[in-house]
Amino acid sequence: MMLCRAKKRPEQGILRIRKELGLFANLRPAIMFDELVSASSLKPELIAGLDILILRELTGDIYFGAPRGQRANAHGEREGYDTMLYSEYEIRRIADVGFQQAMKRGRKLTSVDKENVLETSRLWRAVVKEVAKNYPQVELSHLYVDNAAMQLVRNPKQFDVIVTDNLFGDVLSDCAAMLTGSLGMLPSASLGAVDPKTGKRNALYEPIHGSAPDIAGKGVANPIATIMSFAMALRYSFDLPGEAEVLENAVRRVLDQGLRTGDIMQPGKTKVGTREMGEAVLKALEKSAA
Repeated sequence: MMLCRAKKRPEQGILRIRKELGLFANLRPAIMFDELVSASSLKPELIAGLDILILRELTGDIYFGAPRGQRANAHGEREGYDTMLYSEYEIRRIADVGFQQAMKRGRKLTSVDKENVLETSRLWRAVVKEVAKNYPQVELSHLYVDNAAMQLVRNPKQFDVIVTDNLFGDVLSDCAAMLTGSLGMLPSASLGAVDPKTGKRNALYEPIHGSAPDIAGKGVANPIATIMSFAMALRYSFDLPGEAEVLENAVRRVLDQGLRTGDIMQPGKTKVGTREMGEAVLKALEKSAA
């Protein structure tokens, strides 16, 4: 007998948007600003100059697999079940994006899975190895997800581009966010496939921290991840890399001035709210345009 499902959560809305728009590639850069090195919980020498790109597959895996639900088992106890599922096609296309991004950066790609336990991960690793043959210039390595999490906090600068599935990418990118000092610092781009006829694709840009309902309306949220998400939109959707860099540099100048929201506050710096930080970035932009 099926048990009544819990009331839908707000997260279901964003999951539906990603699925219906085909936004399968989620790019999550973790960049350490020089001005925030001391805001991280890690030693400065471990994270100074950090520049990682985590590529998360976004429309497959256990978040979308079926069947799923809750039921009563043979003993009359409640049990929940989800299905972790990937097709070869889904893995191949995200792997291609991973190699393409690595070609634009340091030509190192780390594929993260749990191949020693999961059938899904065994297929994942096999397909990634096949795709790698098309990119001989890229150095490919593989890590189990538990080791990858450990390595992120042990020696994060060993990574260039990380490609992984939906579930593992969700966890690892939040872990990487704390390397930079706060979830409020990380933007993301969710991209669909390029239409061969128009050359265009669907895209969604958002900070990885979500809506943060616990601080909604309090004027204390860090707007930098949202601002940097727009910089990613300039770069990936509007093909305006120069303008994206101008916006990113405006953020750097504001941080250099010592302005900090509460999540990245440091001794000797000036604490500001959401509006003040946003207005400071606008002023920095105006000066750069003058």
